[in-house]
Amino acid sequence: MKAGIIGATGYGGLELLRFLHNHKEVEEVGLFTSSEEGTLFSSKFPHLTDLYNKPLLKIDYDALAKYDVVFASTPSGVSSTLFPPLIGLGPKLIDLSGDFRLKNLASYETWYKKPPAPEKIVEKSVYGLTEWNEAAIKKAVLIANPGCYPTAVLLSILPLIKHRLIDPNFLVIDAKSGISGAGNKPSQATHYSEANENFSIYKINEHQHIPEIEQAVSMFGGVDINITFNTHLVPMTRGILTTSYAQVTEGATGKQLIDCLTAAYEDHPFVRVIQEASSIGTNRVKGSNYCDIYVKLDERTNRATIIGVIDNLVKGAAGQAIQNMNVQFGLPQQTGLQLVPYFI
Repeated sequence: MKAGIIGATGYGGLELLRFLHNHKEVEEVGLFTSSEEGTLFSSKFPHLTDLYNKPLLKIDYDALAKYDVVFASTPSGVSSTLFPPLIGLGPKLIDLSGDFRLKNLASYETWYKKPPAPEKIVEKSVYGLTEWNEAAIKKAVLIANPGCYPTAVLLSILPLIKHRLIDPNFLVIDAKSGISGAGNKPSQATHYSEANENFSIYKINEHQHIPEIEQAVSMFGGVDINITFNTHLVPMTRGILTTSYAQVTEGATGKQLIDCLTAAYEDHPFVRVIQEASSIGTNRVKGSNYCDIYVKLDERTNRATIIGVIDNLVKGAAGQAIQNMNVQFGLPQQTGLQLVPYFI
């Protein structure tokens, strides 16, 4: 297989390259850029010296059409114009931005503050939450890779909503991410002297992943909801931990919550239901495509605390994208992704 990456110089693009380099079915990776054509890739990233001493390629549709799969790891608002001309030219398309996730174009414009992609293209896109949409992914030409926060949230709450063990109408979700989630272009909030030894909240009640989570709960859980969802920056490089608080339906037990999650993911290699609270944390999944989930019922309040943990750059971006690619091409989902977490 030949794989192309548009936006290879971002953190998501680098992680795509790291995993595709070790993918036994991928024989060539083309690195495309809109602004740095001809720049030697290893000169920008010295850790790739002698591994990728290749120049960055300009975005050329005739060249891209020769690839089996093309990934876009670009800021929102870019792939909505880059991808439409590639539809029908041959390659499978996987977008890591949010441009094709929301089916309601007015909602996209409201939350992303950008013009939406063409409606007929958005209609063709398939939401790439692998564990919940595998059948549609197999047939997809264009995959909208889920956001990092929604991946951790949805994997941890969807089974409990689907089986009516929690009340989806009173979901409060508290999410925390490492700095790499903001990309490799520094801002005041992500500047070292601002972020170091600082724990901050941002986009209060305004994060663009809110409508994505609500849409997916409707799609896979069969209910329409409005959530309270807020995000925080933690002074670490990688990782997301989401904590969802939900009222448990009458009669549901803590064991039922655990058993529901375990049954939902027993055949899914990248979701692990953790039994001990001391065993869940961002360094347990760092650098890997795993999502770890933990749930505990507070019998005093009859509320459940549901934890989801991922590496935002892997299961929240590049790893899930390659997992979706594997499904598209009929490969085992683990192909190229069986890396042990860093831990330290």
